[in-house]
Amino acid sequence: MFTTVSGAKIGPIGQGTWFLGEHPARFEQEKAALQAGIEAGMTMIDTAEMYGEGKAEKLVGSAIEGYDREKLFLVSKVYPFNAGRKNIFRSCQRSLERMGTDYLDLYLLHWRGSIPLAETVECMEELKEQGLILNWGVSNLDTDDMQQLFRVPQGDQCAANQVLYHLGSRGIEYDLLPWLRQHKVPVMAYCPLAQAGSLRRGLMGSPAVHQVAKAHQATPSQILLAFLLAQEGVVPIPRSSQAAHTLENAKAAQIVLTPQELATLDQAFPAPNHKVFLDIV
Repeated sequence: MFTTVSGAKIGPIGQGTWFLGEHPARFEQEKAALQAGIEAGMTMIDTAEMYGEGKAEKLVGSAIEGYDREKLFLVSKVYPFNAGRKNIFRSCQRSLERMGTDYLDLYLLHWRGSIPLAETVECMEELKEQGLILNWGVSNLDTDDMQQLFRVPQGDQCAANQVLYHLGSRGIEYDLLPWLRQHKVPVMAYCPLAQAGSLRRGLMGSPAVHQVAKAHQATPSQILLAFLLAQEGVVPIPRSSQAAHTLENAKAAQIVLTPQELATLDQAFPAPNHKVFLDIV
């Protein structure tokens, strides 16, 4: 769990929505998965105008109907080409309309584009003044980008950096994560279970992961989430399209890995000892 610059507490596990809401036949199933997460305490929901060109935001809007808005923490992201004075206010308003809410708890620059960071920050602060967002942050910004961000006026108001981070992709631990901790900027870890392919299979089939999972009567997925939960200032945001998987994710918050178990995982999937550029998918 972490606290934003405005004092809001979020975590320990959120819900992602990438690729959700795009297929009408799965809409109700995915909606039920998000609602199961809310009921289980996963009240932070992350989405973006990019996801299905707004379809994921509409799914979120449908899923949160009837819930106490103040108990939810809603996050969306703006395209880099919309993150300037010309488009950002309209983009934010459209995201709010699709989600059926009056404000966002956190609004992120999805990745860095050609619009100057100073202009984006200025607009984000105006959105805060207008009450349309409570916090703003960034996504997919590496250490040098964050250093530049903090040099612009009010850049230090950044409330989070959302980056790809999981047991098999630990590059941020070399310099970005320490820098963020030093400056009290929380990390939202997307793709915490790895996206797909051989890397995901390697994690899920790892003897080390299975050894730790067996000790906790847990699944490999829960151990991957527990690994991130053991990292200071990190909140994983796994995506799930099925309620059963969502509830499985939520239960990972109850797992506390021992130093020996963390060492076992570290030996199997060591962090790099040199600079590694951000993994972005």
